[in-house]
Amino acid sequence: QVHLVESGGGLVQAGGSLRLSCVASGRTFGYYAVGWFRQAPGKERDFVAAISWNGGTADYSDSVKGRFTISRDNGKNTAHLQMNSLKPEDTAVYYCALPARSTIWRNIRNIPEYGYWGQGTQVTVSS
Repeated sequence: QVHLVESGGGLVQAGGSLRLSCVASGRTFGYYAVGWFRQAPGKERDFVAAISWNGGTADYSDSVKGRFTISRDNGKNTAHLQMNSLKPEDTAVYYCALPARSTIWRNIRNIPEYGYWGQGTQVTVSS
């Protein structure tokens, strides 16, 4: 059984920063990509960022590119999402996720590829 726990969310003013963390247990974390997604009230869950199993490749949605940075530490079974220059439209619940099985990189943004999800952490950006 895979267990993912996110932390680091909170309330921040526009222009501020937050660093989200995702700690995994129950699976060989280092074998799989990690994705971050977010869901704002009344909206669908959207892709934010993903990182390959060894950290060598990352992908970002256009809305966060240049402001967010994804990273991972396989020795600590942890992934991070550094969020800078936050905007009110970044307000959402943020989820980390692991694929259900090995996935090819071109599908990394697809929610159905992910079989394991954390409980989410709330990020609120005030204007």
